Amino acid sequence: MFITQVSVFVENDKGKLSEITEVLARERIDIRALSIADTSDFGILRLIVNEPVKAIDVLRAAGITAKETPVIAVRLDDTPGGLHSILTLLDNVEYIYAFVSRSEKYAYVVIRCEDSENAVKILENNNVKLLSDADVLM
Repeated sequence: MFITQVSVFVENDKGKLSEITEVLARERIDIRALSIADTSDFGILRLIVNEPVKAIDVLRAAGITAKETPVIAVRLDDTPGGLHSILTLLDNVEYIYAFVSRSEKYAYVVIRCEDSENAVKILENNNVKLLSDADVLM
């Protein structure tokens, strides 16, 4: 089970990140989670939003490079070692970031793996709660 991440190319220039968030705000697209990785010249902004297809469309219409990326989202106990228990199952994690949960019992984490299909099978076989797009938008 995968959720849809919006991956956005961001030039490392003043105001570029604000330009992206302005487009999304104007279209009433809610950002639920984000991560940004940058170099001296550019960055990749990774977003979990309430309307990923619309987000990609409006960003592209504004001349911003954006694409859909399938990622895994998991719910784990918000306790010491909760994340570690998930990571010990996977050996091919490319990147990971957390997002806000409205529950004090659980934490939510987005994971991108080299072999995502296999990672899903491993997580399911170990009774890890995988989230759908609908789950992360609650």
